[in-house]
Amino acid sequence: MNITEIFKLFFKLGIVAFGGPAAHIAMIHKEVVQERKWMSDEHFLDLVGATSLIPGPNSTEMVIHCGYQRGGVLGLITAGVSFIFPACLLTGILAYLYTLAYQIPNYEAYLIGIKPVVLILIFQALRGLWKKAIKTNELIIVAALVCLLGFTGIGEVFALFIGAAFGFILLKGKDHFRQNSIALPAIFWVFTKIGSVLFGSGYVLIAYLQDEIVEKRAWLTSAQIADAVAIGQFTPGPVLSTSTFIGYLLSGPWGAVVASVGIFLPSFIFVLILNPLIPKMRNSKNFSLLLDSVNAGAIGLMAYALYPLGKISFFNPKAILIFIITAFIVWKFPKVSSIKLVSLGLILGVLSKFIII
Repeated sequence: MNITEIFKLFFKLGIVAFGGPAAHIAMIHKEVVQERKWMSDEHFLDLVGATSLIPGPNSTEMVIHCGYQRGGVLGLITAGVSFIFPACLLTGILAYLYTLAYQIPNYEAYLIGIKPVVLILIFQALRGLWKKAIKTNELIIVAALVCLLGFTGIGEVFALFIGAAFGFILLKGKDHFRQNSIALPAIFWVFTKIGSVLFGSGYVLIAYLQDEIVEKRAWLTSAQIADAVAIGQFTPGPVLSTSTFIGYLLSGPWGAVVASVGIFLPSFIFVLILNPLIPKMRNSKNFSLLLDSVNAGAIGLMAYALYPLGKISFFNPKAILIFIITAFIVWKFPKVSSIKLVSLGLILGVLSKFIII
């Protein structure tokens, strides 16, 4: 039964999907394209490119796309909810503990094993997708440009759009010549609005939260927002589960539910509208050129994501050791699932706490 299969896969991914959007997409690619053959590399890339063109959390929208491809509208809903639910549930529990203790436990030390595994997963995804996405010299330039723009601090959304526009011009030219107690409706409105305009990854969420929650409405302090984002980053699944934490602080359990539904709902609607249009976009000459450019830009962003993760991982002897162990396992067993790799990283990270190096 496709729906059961969709639920099992994305619920498991929702439990172990650490590392941010690039890592999530790498895991999804490994499980959906390489392991289960639900779609081709080319179509997966088109979905990645199309997702980059609409607001919302990219990796969550990729999950929703994959669910739609496999099981229609019911698959879309099942995939999205099963991926989001574990993160929101865990974040909600942590929000409850936060209100009791008013401090965040040091989770980062126990998650040291995740980042080396994420590096390997992104390497694998890049290796599998590079030949499919980078089909011409012009697209190599686009991918390199977006990757380099990442180092300038311009922001991945602007980098992707600059790369896509530049690539389109290149290709077109070639073609041409060749807790408080805040009212629930108010919480729902704010988070739906954020979910409707949030381009790029969930990491730019903090700017929106600062503007809407702190500066405009004074519902929370900047310190509380920072704590909420930290929890969202250190829990598996989409970073936008941060909304669950903030919703709980604003209006208890129902605030958590309303905020979570509000921020993710636009993604379901956008994907439902966009997914059937993607084959038509590919068949249109101009849209096809734009989609190729966006796909190349997305590859560049994934390549850039290796830099901050590598900078953290390779300055820690324990993380280097975990990277070597995981790389050896991938070399010996290339078909090992991303879920098992991330689980191994978690276990090794916890065990490393008891090793003195």
